[in-house]
Amino acid sequence: MKNVTDSCVFLVHWPSAGSFGFNTDILATNLINLSVVFGVLIFFGKGVCADNLLSLSDLLDNRKQRILNTIRNSEELRGKAIEQLEKARARLKKVEMEADQFRINGYSEIEREKMNLINSTYKTLEQLENYKNETINFEQQKAINEVRQQVFQQALQGALGTLNSCLNNELHLRTINANIGMFGAMNEITD
Repeated sequence: MKNVTDSCVFLVHWPSAGSFGFNTDILATNLINLSVVFGVLIFFGKGVCADNLLSLSDLLDNRKQRILNTIRNSEELRGKAIEQLEKARARLKKVEMEADQFRINGYSEIEREKMNLINSTYKTLEQLENYKNETINFEQQKAINEVRQQVFQQALQGALGTLNSCLNNELHLRTINANIGMFGAMNEITD
């Protein structure tokens, strides 16, 4: 920043060339300098934007695959739970048949065992369903947070680029204003 300020001070104290005229030096003209700067920015900016979009796309694809794998695993667990439920129902039928045989001796005890078995099976199913839902929600929140972070980083990079370009334009405008002031002072001296 000190170099920028020194160059502005140098331009303010720049001795006048004597007269106003067109600059025929091609390398010193502003139009060519600006076109070169814009060309370099566009050339190097394309790769940065494309890389960020590809990395964001890869990140989303990976996240999608993880979520799908989690759903598949949850479905497998659900299938196993349904199998367990079928086994429990078969066992329940067996218990009911035994209950008919032992109705006289212990009907109330068998009924209690049946209810405990059903309750434990439903609790297991509920726990598995809750686990599946929590896993899906966790993975979704994780993906959303990662996407938010990527978007925030890209927005911050864009804001920094805009800020830097604004500072360069402001410096350019200050230089132009200083030169106009010098030419105005020269006209007052020559008049």
